[in-house]
Amino acid sequence: MKSLAELAAIREKMKDKVILREGSGEIRVVVGMATCGIAAGARPVLSAFVEGVSKEGLSEKVTVSQTGCIGVCQYEPVVEIFEAGKDKVTYVKMTPEKAAEVIEKHLKGGNVVQEYTISNAIS
Repeated sequence: MKSLAELAAIREKMKDKVILREGSGEIRVVVGMATCGIAAGARPVLSAFVEGVSKEGLSEKVTVSQTGCIGVCQYEPVVEIFEAGKDKVTYVKMTPEKAAEVIEKHLKGGNVVQEYTISNAIS
């Protein structure tokens, strides 16, 4: 059993990540975490977004959350990005490495990474 001080330290360390998932930023990143997504590797993708957004100082602007089935199981892990006044962007077959690139180019730079989108996967 952990001591009360150790538990308090763990709680404080994880607080930013919980707030990040519950925040109300102008950009929402939603990771599909149904059984199909988890089986395809969505858990490390979600972690990569949570940690990357925090590390890059985007917590005020970007909210990271999870959802159930998005409906395109063959393309899991699936990540949807919602921005006010813009069309939703759906990224497919995501990995933690691709997530880092999406954070850098899309969330920070404002440029959709077309090669990872569903429209590119279908064509």
